[in-house]
Amino acid sequence: MSSSYSDPKSIDNISAEAAFSTVVDAWQGRRRFLQAAAALPLLSLPVGCATSVTRPDDGVVGFTPISMSKDDVVRVPAGYRATPLFRWGDAIGSAQGMPAFRSDAGNTADEQLLQAGMHHDGVEFFPLPHGSNSSTRGLLAINHEYTDDGLLHSDGMNRWSAEKVRKSQAAHGVSVIEIALRDGRWEVVRPSPYARRVSAMTPMRIAGPAAGDAAMRTAADPSGTEMLGTINNCAHGHTPWGTYLTCEENWNGYFANAGSIPPEQTRYGVNAKGAGYRWHEFDPRFDAAAHPHEPNRFGWVVEIDPYDPNFKPVKRTALGRIKHEGAAPALTKDDHVVFYMGDDQQFEYIYKWVSRDAWNRKDRAANRDLLDHGTLYVAKFNADGSGAWLELTQGVNGLTAANGFNTQADVLIKTRQAADTAGATKMDRPEWTAVNPRDNAVYCTLTNNSARGAAGQPGVDAANPRVNNTFGHIIRWKEDGDDFAARAFRWNIFVLAGDPLLPDAAKHGNIRGDVFGSPDGLWFDPAGRMWIQTDVSTSALYRGDYAGIGNNQMLCADMNSGRITRFLTGPKGCEITGVTETPDGRTMFVNIQHPGETSSERSDPAQPLAVSSWPDGPAGGRPRSATIVIRKDDGGVIGS
Repeated sequence: MSSSYSDPKSIDNISAEAAFSTVVDAWQGRRRFLQAAAALPLLSLPVGCATSVTRPDDGVVGFTPISMSKDDVVRVPAGYRATPLFRWGDAIGSAQGMPAFRSDAGNTADEQLLQAGMHHDGVEFFPLPHGSNSSTRGLLAINHEYTDDGLLHSDGMNRWSAEKVRKSQAAHGVSVIEIALRDGRWEVVRPSPYARRVSAMTPMRIAGPAAGDAAMRTAADPSGTEMLGTINNCAHGHTPWGTYLTCEENWNGYFANAGSIPPEQTRYGVNAKGAGYRWHEFDPRFDAAAHPHEPNRFGWVVEIDPYDPNFKPVKRTALGRIKHEGAAPALTKDDHVVFYMGDDQQFEYIYKWVSRDAWNRKDRAANRDLLDHGTLYVAKFNADGSGAWLELTQGVNGLTAANGFNTQADVLIKTRQAADTAGATKMDRPEWTAVNPRDNAVYCTLTNNSARGAAGQPGVDAANPRVNNTFGHIIRWKEDGDDFAARAFRWNIFVLAGDPLLPDAAKHGNIRGDVFGSPDGLWFDPAGRMWIQTDVSTSALYRGDYAGIGNNQMLCADMNSGRITRFLTGPKGCEITGVTETPDGRTMFVNIQHPGETSSERSDPAQPLAVSSWPDGPAGGRPRSATIVIRKDDGGVIGS
């Protein structure tokens, strides 16, 4: 996720529930982590969602690590090359038109709807044809999280207008593009029947237990089942039947409520001014005072079928309404689908969802509504290394009418409040989740939490053991019985990020290998290598504790040894986010988000290259987020 519009100092969770059953100091938390690490068994079992392609790869990290960097380039190890593939403003390849990007950002809103959106985030590769393991032709589904309107428009936010709001909405959402490997080089296929943009204006269906609820109805949609758009699309997931899940994260920042803000909006961070998008000035549905139910229609997981450009995106309310940071898939032993999800804000929670019905492997269409029925859980991490999944179902764990939960729709629309009531553990900004295909252990990045232990805020606990946790950490757990449907688990802390050379002992990391901070993106390749991506806020880059760490980066953890090795550094001011591979592991796709971002997170259009001119150099006019392709010179498996 971007640091933008998830203000790391903003706290929406003001529930009275203690952060943890036992509050301990940082030293005790570190000791318990070491004890738990020694006790946690890691098995060698396959995970159901792993690719079926056979790869001669033992998961060992075989590249030479690179140094930290403050250069305005993408750097990868010797023997690798990284090439931009799909930049903001590039044509998606629609038959409706293929407008070229204008270096002065002068493209219209209609043109933007046929081009890559802004600020790439989650990304997934889908082989073509469907059901194949092709590594030479496929579809990429790419999130576009938010907009820097200083760059998006020729004159930035001057003379704000309805057309500028429409262009900003057009630059949000998802791109689906067709790509092919030709003569050793990946290209976007143009035109392509699969090319598609999903935006903040795309018609969508609302499905699941909250569909049609009174709190989902608006004047424009009295049924509560149809709406426009998806926004702040951060991390993602995918299903075993080949659909894409895009996750709505900091949606609250698009709304403004200048009136009396109800508790339901306050709990999700809706405020009087919003986060600077100013959509409410020309699109009244983002005025949360005039349309108090409209915010309830955001914060969901949205399913898109990349193989069917006519598929109407669906908001799957059964998976809960939070600031979703991804939906990492797994399969139970009897083919029920599981997703692990983080709610990215200080002192928020980690969730799991288990489908009621099993995945039908033989009939893709039979899975069309599978995500509408299942059970949502929230995690409680106990100090002894045990953990429990607390069920978020109306009538259990305090989710009763007396506490404001009359129906399951109430529970899902107010997922955060339900987790408060159930007694979940408040975490240090839960970000991406990932499942190791080699042993079924689940990991979650906790990017940072400078408010941990501050006056009036929750103190440290075993799962979040550092005050002023500016560097973050990664937690992991194993489900009881090696069953993803289990209600209990054992956990430990995989790594405390940070710089061990800092003089303040409370900020020491336990890193074996290369230093990093603010872990965000997380992904396992089929061989079991863990890829870690960082998102140090531009307000912290090159300053204070981060003075010596340089640009954001991607690292690789060898799970055989636990050593973490730096693989990639990005250009100035960017975030590294989103990673996927072709089934053969010989091509990796990574997203470079907001190169050149300033600490204000709003660019000056008169000085677009003041920080970065990546990827096109000064002649390109403006820095542009992009999906890059990484290949080995010898054509081998990435990371090996």
